[in-house]
Amino acid sequence: MRLPRPPAVLLTLLLTAGSASTSASAVPAPAAPARDRAASVEGWPVGTPAALGLRGGALERGAARARRLGSTCFAVLRDGRLARDWNWQLDREVPREVFSITKSVTSTLVGIAVRDGDLRLDDPVSTYVPQWRGTPSATVTVRHLLSNDSGRFWSLESDYVDLVGARDRTRYAVGLPQQHAPGTAWAYNNAAIQVLEQVLRRATGTPVATYARTRLFEPLGMTRSRFTTDPAGNAAVFYGVQTTCLDVARLGRLFLGKGEVDGRRLVDRSFVAQAVGRPSTVHNAAYGYLWWLNRPGRLRGATDTVDAQGQPVRPVTGQLAPSAPQRVYAALGLGGQVLLVDPTSRTIVVRLGAPAQPGEEAYGFVDAARVLVEAVRR
Repeated sequence: MRLPRPPAVLLTLLLTAGSASTSASAVPAPAAPARDRAASVEGWPVGTPAALGLRGGALERGAARARRLGSTCFAVLRDGRLARDWNWQLDREVPREVFSITKSVTSTLVGIAVRDGDLRLDDPVSTYVPQWRGTPSATVTVRHLLSNDSGRFWSLESDYVDLVGARDRTRYAVGLPQQHAPGTAWAYNNAAIQVLEQVLRRATGTPVATYARTRLFEPLGMTRSRFTTDPAGNAAVFYGVQTTCLDVARLGRLFLGKGEVDGRRLVDRSFVAQAVGRPSTVHNAAYGYLWWLNRPGRLRGATDTVDAQGQPVRPVTGQLAPSAPQRVYAALGLGGQVLLVDPTSRTIVVRLGAPAQPGEEAYGFVDAARVLVEAVRR
């Protein structure tokens, strides 16, 4: 299985899932910044690593590796408290691109709309996209879009060139043809996910950027987070969120709380269980509802070679991070954007930074999982 990255020639498009690095070489830890003496940082209560049951040395080694691989921020939190965060090149308050971490944000917005009764996972997408009625796409459901097994058309050129360059990305995505029967083939399909922009907008009656701000970002305290939009005003729901390390950690906290934060429920427990608790499709054990999982089984990467039926030419079985607990899950973005969550130890690891250039080693799921394994005192 290829790692979930696009080919090198497409890296500049900044749109795919994160990669999973496997090198474990340690480097000397950089000099740590002065410890923030405040009781909280960006609204997060602060605790020492030791008080939170974490090995400080392991956090330092993890930060050193993150810095060496071009990170702009790295943070570890446990039980709702910040153990440490590091920031390089940018201040911690500066929003930055997180690319396909956006997909997990979009999944959460769907979960909020489901809780509100505005849509159902098994609704035909054609309920919100009338252009699909009476076509082979008529039986595609919202669940199919979340699981990436919709069977909608996918190609490298379409997903990483034409979609990106479209003035109205939603219109472009809606207008693509059906390639496979729904549920029969898996593809990391940016265009299919962008269709959720129209689904959410029509189901809720609210532009997605506004909906995200009022229904997710503000309730979670993600005050430094925002959606970018295309020239037609549509939110880029497959890659367009800009945020910070400590803001995106709040999304992880929401899922650790099984959809509830500070006594306020945003997403139903059942949706959280489906999104991150088990594979959403038989085609990829490592995929929930636009979240990556550490479940063992048949694995698929973003650009695996497939046959005419959409099936992998070289099937692979295994686990993204065999040393880490199976219940670990993550939101991943191009070139090593990682929000990794462990519900067992209630630990969150976040790394954001510039995507690796062609031929360079990239931070990934395995790196964040290694920090988790080495730092948590179980």
